[in-house]
Amino acid sequence: MTVSLIAKTTVAKKGSVQQRWLLADASDLVLGRLASDIAVILMGKHKAIYTPHVDTGDFVIVINAAKIRVTGKKLDQEVQDYYTHYPGGRKEVSWRKLHQKHPEKLLHLAVRRMLPKNKLAAKMLKKLKICPGPKHEHQAQQPVAIDLSEGLAAGLQKLAASVS
Repeated sequence: MTVSLIAKTTVAKKGSVQQRWLLADASDLVLGRLASDIAVILMGKHKAIYTPHVDTGDFVIVINAAKIRVTGKKLDQEVQDYYTHYPGGRKEVSWRKLHQKHPEKLLHLAVRRMLPKNKLAAKMLKKLKICPGPKHEHQAQQPVAIDLSEGLAAGLQKLAASVS
């Protein structure tokens, strides 16, 4: 009888991963730091069973997106450009105008650019629900509040302590 000292690697399979619903409050949080924490949660990199080719991430509901902070002069200097698919249809919108008119779009763009550039990213992005105010329409999923004000690691520790 031979004893194997090599640990078995578990690989997540589609449909076998339990996905939770998390509720994050974006009040007075910096855009980039919040977006990177949300991207890690959507990809599932905070879980031990993370597998790159399987969607292992959780659902994230972000409330108070209108109260998000942007550091420095980025609101005035940065622009978001898009194309209308007409000749000469390139448009530019400053971050300040975008933040005033559609505050959730600024966070959505930041998170999208931090996800992998493949087909799986579209599925991950569908799990992100952003609300400009304090109300959201996903109470039926019973989301668990996560505090990302001190970073993702501290928020996950607090979440684990409150669950157990």
